[in-house]
Amino acid sequence: MYFRKTMKLKEILHYTYIFPALAVLYYFTGLMGAGTVSDIVAGILLTGSVLSAVHHAEVVAHKVGEPYGTIILALCITIIEVALIISLMVAGGDQALTLARDTVFAAVMIILNGIIGICILVGGVKYFEQYFARTSATTYLISIVSILVITLILPNFTSSVNGPYYNNAQLIFVSIACLVIYGVFLMVQTVRHRSYFVPQDDDTETHYIPTNTQTLVSFLFLVVCLVIVVLLAKGLSGTIEDVVQSMGAPKSLVGVIIAGVVLLPEGVAAIRAARNNKIQSSLNLALGSALASIGLTIPAISAVSIMYDIPLVLGLDKKDIILLSLSVFIVMLSLSRGKTNVLYGTVLLVNLAAYIFTVIVP
Repeated sequence: MYFRKTMKLKEILHYTYIFPALAVLYYFTGLMGAGTVSDIVAGILLTGSVLSAVHHAEVVAHKVGEPYGTIILALCITIIEVALIISLMVAGGDQALTLARDTVFAAVMIILNGIIGICILVGGVKYFEQYFARTSATTYLISIVSILVITLILPNFTSSVNGPYYNNAQLIFVSIACLVIYGVFLMVQTVRHRSYFVPQDDDTETHYIPTNTQTLVSFLFLVVCLVIVVLLAKGLSGTIEDVVQSMGAPKSLVGVIIAGVVLLPEGVAAIRAARNNKIQSSLNLALGSALASIGLTIPAISAVSIMYDIPLVLGLDKKDIILLSLSVFIVMLSLSRGKTNVLYGTVLLVNLAAYIFTVIVP
């Protein structure tokens, strides 16, 4: 059963419109960084903006249908992530050398272990088992694993330059390879094998179809929410860094925290889908985000690295390679049967805890 829903004044005054507007106003008035109270207000506005982004993403998804809705959210967040990384890279500093690698790696680990783990665990607790198309998971993972290996592992074993680097020719080839894989994946997901990624909805479920105006407004607010989340996260990075240093933890933990904040909208949306017994939508969000994050970020930062002659460290160290390999292996096993249970989610969350713990205690 489908029905159309028009925008009313009550809806316009909903928190999903008020929080982003207040967050933008707060950020551009220069009130951030004035003290503890200022940071608390920024944190509240950031949280409200994240929840607003999830709402507007769901509105857009209802209009365009699956899998286009999840693709839009994944691409929006990836674009913002790329913009944040590039701005920090161009600003320079010693941290620019490993910034892109550490951010992408943190995002992939949080998605594969954290978001997927929580979704599986939440769904398993509520529904015992949830079912999805194995073909969709396989299609995602084949693309993700290939890009992960050629971008984050292979640089350690090339000999054209010393260290975990690619030279310019190698960066160009790897960038093209990433774009080809991601481009063909999108064609498979949206055209040739779209049925792999479309959830099997209950026929008795009621849906609404937003109007064109409502969809356009929600899309614009979705972009605003994602931008202001990143800006607030960046503005709070100094405070976060001070807290991390007061704990005696390494600076690399700051990148993990920022990556987690940037991924919050997708994470919340994926978890909500799992709670509503739509694990296919959860996997589309999580795995699609992981694929877009690495498949589009690496070509973008490679182009910036070549243009500005910035050395770019891509290869992971041995510890991170082991953790990445473990995470990919467990995710592949967890999604190999087309159904989930609480054990799979628990193991993935333990992997995430091991990753974060080894960041804090190398």
